[in-house]
Amino acid sequence: METIESVRTALDPDRRAAFERRVDREADSLRAAIRTGEFDAEAFAVGLELEGYVVDDEGRLAAAPEDVFETDGCSRELGVHNVELHTSPDVVSDAGVRRQSEELRSIHESVDETLRQSDRRFVFDAMWTVPPESGTRHYLGSGRNVDGVFLADGMRPVPRYVALDQEIRERNGGRIELDLPGLASAESMLVESLATSVQPHLQVPDPTDVPRYLNVATRTMGPVLSLSANSPFLPADLYEEALADGSEEFENLLAETPHELRIPIFERSVDEGSNKCRVPRDVKTVDELIGRIAADPTLVAPPELDDGDDGGADGGDDGGVDDDGEDTESYRAFAAKRGTYWRWVRPVFGGEIPRTDDGGPDPHGATDSVRIEYRPLPTQPTIRDTIGVQALVTGVLRGVDATEHPLATLPWADAKASFYAAVDDGPDADLRWVTRDGEHTTATGRIYDELFALARRGLDELGVGSETIEWALDPIETRREATHTAPSAWKRASVRERVADGASPPDAIAEMQGTYVERVASGTPYARW
Repeated sequence: METIESVRTALDPDRRAAFERRVDREADSLRAAIRTGEFDAEAFAVGLELEGYVVDDEGRLAAAPEDVFETDGCSRELGVHNVELHTSPDVVSDAGVRRQSEELRSIHESVDETLRQSDRRFVFDAMWTVPPESGTRHYLGSGRNVDGVFLADGMRPVPRYVALDQEIRERNGGRIELDLPGLASAESMLVESLATSVQPHLQVPDPTDVPRYLNVATRTMGPVLSLSANSPFLPADLYEEALADGSEEFENLLAETPHELRIPIFERSVDEGSNKCRVPRDVKTVDELIGRIAADPTLVAPPELDDGDDGGADGGDDGGVDDDGEDTESYRAFAAKRGTYWRWVRPVFGGEIPRTDDGGPDPHGATDSVRIEYRPLPTQPTIRDTIGVQALVTGVLRGVDATEHPLATLPWADAKASFYAAVDDGPDADLRWVTRDGEHTTATGRIYDELFALARRGLDELGVGSETIEWALDPIETRREATHTAPSAWKRASVRERVADGASPPDAIAEMQGTYVERVASGTPYARW
């Protein structure tokens, strides 16, 4: 079987050693190219990746038909039920911000039109909670061993996916520990396909500035996630045994369950013992950053890459585990290595040439550029919400730099604590921040005030007009005045109300999900539900 042979190639120790040698060579070449200006760009540019999942006409998880991936801007992901939508990059401007929204809407309409032919639909959500007919445990655990290699039925049979799964399972003694209420462990890395994300990208013109932007990005993750948390429940049937006695047990479970389950699920489902998926440490230089990626533990050697200098096939996508369009010809092994450098913010080297205001490629642009990939955010309920978080992240990162705001002086440990507080408590998190006056604060209102002020300043600095700035930020900023600031809080409150009215927790979760999907389909931004 071709897949099994490719998996064995990817896991072969000699092949892995050859791959690491090639990564080291490409890292040296990349450093040299950056020093000579080959990765300089003319302008800041934005793009995004948006993951979701497919459901059938009864709202149950379902496989995506293959013809949906014939749509431009639509890609496969780890699970057969996962779909990723991704925009082409635009130079940041009035037209660029608007075009991101228009393109994402167009891709989504094409995807949904194809899915409707199979009585299916794409859902903007951060975690599926209505399981397939077979049930969640069966779906996540179903598979077969072929010549010692486990093939999960719900995972796309891409050799790199399967090889990563094999390596992670072996390093965890054959079972992945999750330690979550309702899901103690899982058979394979397929459990990562429970959760989906939106990932804004920001191209930075000068690669030597990238470390500074990454360090600032780390300090914004807590506040931005607190406004956007959206995955507070596992699939409903996982709670049937744990919550047999009703509401009192359910309250205990809520107290133990994070607002943003996507984070621990991803971190634990890909943990091979070195905690590869984590908040990145601060970095001073691009050389140091490249060295960190090259030195990160290698899990598999992409079977399509050899130790030669002739390139070979692209490293390809690697599941939530990802394909970020790093198509710079000379750095394919390094790109594949960076694909498993699972940090919540990380750099991407290479990509498409951004479009300018007229919609054509930037005549001064190049595929050899560097961008920040902002990874901690869950998929948002609507396209307007998605563009909102893209604008917020873009504006804040640029705003901090343009105003020389002292946010970067927040200790790294405080930034990490702020992030995981948002994971646990969403909009009620104990956030950490440094104000423009250099004062440390945990006052959520003041933090949000500065967050949106910086976003406005940054977008203005990038040439976005005031009308477009307000249009873009409004869906997220108005969450501050909503009854439930983040979607996760709405979901928890909705389920709690149904349980109080006598529904079992699993039924309450399923009912809440049905209402959520209906409201998502309306396109109305979350804050106005």
